[in-house]
Amino acid sequence: MSDIYPEYERQLPQSAKEELLGQRGLVVWMYGLSGSGKSTIANAAEKALHQQGRYVTMLDGDNLRSGLNAGLGFSDEDRNENIRRAAELAKLLRHNGAIVLVSLITPQNTFRSQVREILGDDQYLEVYVKASFEACQERDVKGLYAKANAGKVANFSGKSSNFEEPDRADLIIQTEAQTVDESLAELLNNITPLI
Repeated sequence: MSDIYPEYERQLPQSAKEELLGQRGLVVWMYGLSGSGKSTIANAAEKALHQQGRYVTMLDGDNLRSGLNAGLGFSDEDRNENIRRAAELAKLLRHNGAIVLVSLITPQNTFRSQVREILGDDQYLEVYVKASFEACQERDVKGLYAKANAGKVANFSGKSSNFEEPDRADLIIQTEAQTVDESLAELLNNITPLI
């Protein structure tokens, strides 16, 4: 890697792009079990922020795995690489003044620490979208829990693959205890002061 020369110092600074957009760039990293409500809340936040005139983009786990990360599986090593790539992409988008909503399971604290290391603490909001395995299994919006119970999904987070409660989260949204609108309001209340 000694023959790679990043051009950041010759590019427009992040502040110039933020001034043009009238906002600060921000990465909002939402994680939790499959079916916890990450993507639902992220989609609602994207629409609400767009209506406010904000430039927002989303990085969703399923979308990333159908393109940029298509060759990755669900082993710890592949999950780590999936998350690393998403964090690096989010960092580039934030540098361009975007509000980046990331929705990835991110099941282990080591993965979350890596994300924070890549993105830093400034202009970063780590959000745990919390719902119990039982509640997510009952929702089963993608039919994945049924497949996992039938042994058709290997390395399923919370069942055959570990999901750790966070060591550190800037915000915890408990989707079993509130509606989507309430979860959205809680998220926007935490995003607004940062942008």
